[in-house]
Amino acid sequence: MPPFFARRAAALALLAGAVLLSAPGRAEPPRPEAIDRSALRVCADPANLPFSNDKGEGFENKIAELLAGKLGVPVRYTWYPNSTGFLRMTLRARRCDLVMGIVAGADLVQNTNPYYRSGYVVVTRREDNLADLAGLADPRLKTLRIGITAGTPPANLAARDGLMAQARPYPLIVDTRFDAPGRQMIEDLAGKQIDVAVLWGPIAGYFAKRHGDALVVTPLSNEAKDTRLDFYITMGVRPGESDWKNRINALIRENRDAITAILKEYGVPMLDARGQPML
Repeated sequence: MPPFFARRAAALALLAGAVLLSAPGRAEPPRPEAIDRSALRVCADPANLPFSNDKGEGFENKIAELLAGKLGVPVRYTWYPNSTGFLRMTLRARRCDLVMGIVAGADLVQNTNPYYRSGYVVVTRREDNLADLAGLADPRLKTLRIGITAGTPPANLAARDGLMAQARPYPLIVDTRFDAPGRQMIEDLAGKQIDVAVLWGPIAGYFAKRHGDALVVTPLSNEAKDTRLDFYITMGVRPGESDWKNRINALIRENRDAITAILKEYGVPMLDARGQPML
């Protein structure tokens, strides 16, 4: 994911991004809203492209800059690794007022309205003529080397379809300062170490785009609906801070075209309300 992708999307997507959930904490009594109006305070991972980094190069950085500009304030970051305890140590500790890239329905936060929808994808080499490969039950996969993110919904589907013998697993949870398994999977595909890559769409789209038109990104759309493969992605604010949530929702609504343009620039494969690819 993805898509907060179990690391940021119920094992993200669930990421992701495109995806991180902290362990449940004790219920807290309501508090007054404590939003710092002098800046847009955002908590983010300092080394997690395409989502964010401390150089401001991720699409979540760009969206934060857009929103801050509309508010007339600067962005102020608190950096923290996208790992267990992220929300507890950042948003809930009041070190920031907003976290990007939260899967709709995630615990421990109040979700804003979604700002995009994405899903898991298959990435192939254009020269191999596999652009129509949109499901893991496709018989062609029986003879191909498959890269797949361990612990994600597509990995469960691959096991169901008897594909694990030729699968190369890539880890879901890593220290993003040192490892980027999504980027490595795409590099392995381009280098012909694997034949197919199955991973969260925003990660796939971003790193595939670096190879020009040599790689093709195809949504995993030919799967049974009992396995969730796409997710609405929101921003997270603290529970009880409804006025702040409403302000962010208004910014998302008023700037939807600009947000979508940023996501497209980063190669994020987006889905519309019917689950169809957005062109």
